Amino acid sequence: MSILLEIIEQKEKTIKIKKRDLPLEKIKEELIFYEKRSLYEKLKKNFGIIGEIKRGSPSAGIINKDVNFIEIAKIYEKNGLSGISVLTCEPYFFGKIEDLKIVRENVNIPILMKDFVIDEYQIYEGKANGADLILLIAKILKEREIKEFIKICEELNLEVIIEVHNYEELEKVFKVVENWENKILGINNRNLETLETKLENTLNLIKFIPVDKIIVISESGIRRKEEIDILRDYGIRGVLIGETFLKSKDIEEKIKEFKI
Repeated sequence: MSILLEIIEQKEKTIKIKKRDLPLEKIKEELIFYEKRSLYEKLKKNFGIIGEIKRGSPSAGIINKDVNFIEIAKIYEKNGLSGISVLTCEPYFFGKIEDLKIVRENVNIPILMKDFVIDEYQIYEGKANGADLILLIAKILKEREIKEFIKICEELNLEVIIEVHNYEELEKVFKVVENWENKILGINNRNLETLETKLENTLNLIKFIPVDKIIVISESGIRRKEEIDILRDYGIRGVLIGETFLKSKDIEEKIKEFKI
């Protein structure tokens, strides 16, 4: 079984338990409608960097199980990053939904809930804990699910990053999404089956995307300022960087290396 199938299988079990302990109707009753922070508008105006916070991942292993979410979130905000991606997936990324709320309460920039969303429950849970954006991964969702989840996000005033890795997934998304207002297209350079990462993946796919109409970001495997310069030349509006920042001895200095 591939790591992706393992994650999805575990995710289904986790959601079943969560629904039993805290039913969706209860979450809906207690929803807090936080003030909207728009990553879409930020990237529309300027190229941006989204900094990720996570304890670990299947590809990187444990980065830091005791990572200080508040400290890193404040460093990201202080140094002008456009948004923060919070890994809420458990157990493979050692994440938890409460991490979102911690970050939300300590910074004023947009927050992405990054997870393997397969059930509407997760979207409401993300909203309840302060997410401004939800990640939808085309590879793991059917066309009707993408459509349905986008509709829920719109109703909850959440922006969406729709992630693709190859041309087939891009075609699937283009069949479903016509209006790209408040939506961002993310190109993942990491193959979720093999965990192999190639920056060329973005450069290959961007040729099929009307970058004058769609805001596109590149995710994973970005390690040098020169790579950002290349991506910008191709029409990319932002990058998502996690391990490069989190593994550096001085996150602030590393961000300064990358700043445009």
